[in-house]
Amino acid sequence: MIASRPGLLQRTFRSLHIYNYRLFFFGQVVSMSGTWMQSVAQSWLVLQLSGSSLALGITVGLQFGPVLFLGAWAGALADRVDKRRLLIVTQSVAAVLALVLGVLTATDLVTVWMIWVLAGLTGCAVALDMPSRQSFVYEMVGPDDLANAVGLNAVIINSSRILGPALGGLLIAGLGVAPCFFFNAVSFLAVIVALAVMRRRELRPSKPVKRQPGQVRAGLKYVWRTPELRVPLVMMAVVSTLAYNFSVVLPLLTRSVYGRGGGAYGLLSAAMGVGALAGALLMAGRARPSRRLLVASTLAFGVATLALAAVPGYTAGLVLLVPIGAAAVLFISSTNSLLQLNAKDSMRGRVMALWSVVFLGSTPIGGPLTGALARGFGVRWAVAFGGVAAVATALGAFLALRRRMIREGAAEAPACLPDGPFAGDALCEAVETGGPHEPRPPAATGAGTGAGTSAR
Repeated sequence: MIASRPGLLQRTFRSLHIYNYRLFFFGQVVSMSGTWMQSVAQSWLVLQLSGSSLALGITVGLQFGPVLFLGAWAGALADRVDKRRLLIVTQSVAAVLALVLGVLTATDLVTVWMIWVLAGLTGCAVALDMPSRQSFVYEMVGPDDLANAVGLNAVIINSSRILGPALGGLLIAGLGVAPCFFFNAVSFLAVIVALAVMRRRELRPSKPVKRQPGQVRAGLKYVWRTPELRVPLVMMAVVSTLAYNFSVVLPLLTRSVYGRGGGAYGLLSAAMGVGALAGALLMAGRARPSRRLLVASTLAFGVATLALAAVPGYTAGLVLLVPIGAAAVLFISSTNSLLQLNAKDSMRGRVMALWSVVFLGSTPIGGPLTGALARGFGVRWAVAFGGVAAVATALGAFLALRRRMIREGAAEAPACLPDGPFAGDALCEAVETGGPHEPRPPAATGAGTGAGTSAR
């Protein structure tokens, strides 16, 4: 009897059949909702206390800055230690910091400088947490469900991005700011408990790397001399810095281009969130990541962004933000998956730390740059600049990968075997049919891990 192919719903949520990942998934749903809730409440509190957009910008910089400066070292740490235990520590620290902020706010003792200190400490906890959290997903699901887990984690982030601010707004309106911080502190318990009660015998822990001098530098050299890692990472660095700055772009479009207010801004953000959620579900339904998807999603993101810069009205912009959100999540998830599938087991933490650095750590660079372009040349030109950067990145990556495939030729055909990490990719199909249509990645040197991505 021929086994029937699993249905779309079963394929999309297949990682939830794994006990440990199921615990992690639902814990993250609660925790990420609390994180977004605190983000909204903290911004509102800073504005209440200072009335300054500069103070708000400093707060955001303190939250993302540690990822830029500590990310590479945090990746080396992730390769050395038990990731599950490290995650329990970082989540516990973040919970305590949220609790402290809640107490200071409830007792009317809070000041802006206190928020800055707590934001910086929280950023340090996030910088230490991210490489381990991402690389820990493989230990729960293994390489076969990598793309699915990456997609589902993106579903978590984009669902909580809608739920968290909505609940936060209701709490702020009804009870004030402090309850949002208390809720976030409690929400971390969902992840901590999930990590504590996991079936450790079902995990696939990587062998810890012994501590040695120069491990961060070794990770940088390893990525740079490995094209399968270098190309996606450079793509992420360029697109994230120059094109993915919608926290700056959307308010400017709403006020300066469309001449509308806060409600219209909320709808634009929601439209992008809907597209991002659709992209996450599409990624979760795929069996494997592919470089064709990576290049295509980057190109689609760039073209749609250029269209956003050109369309005249608010309604057209609202519609375009749906495919922009979908393409963005497909691009981010594909880079995440491909990097992890091609990273050696002993280097995975450091590779994903670099991914975190170029994605989140680029915010303090890309945000001001986009703002400066908008001020000097206009908002539409700033948006168009990001679109051109994304299109150029897609074309450059396509040509670089194509040259690599032509150079290596059919010698890499074993990477396309049915159990290879890129089976079914058009790159492999090109080799099998004798035509080098796109460069095909080689077999992964170590099974990868996937984790959710964050929409900035």
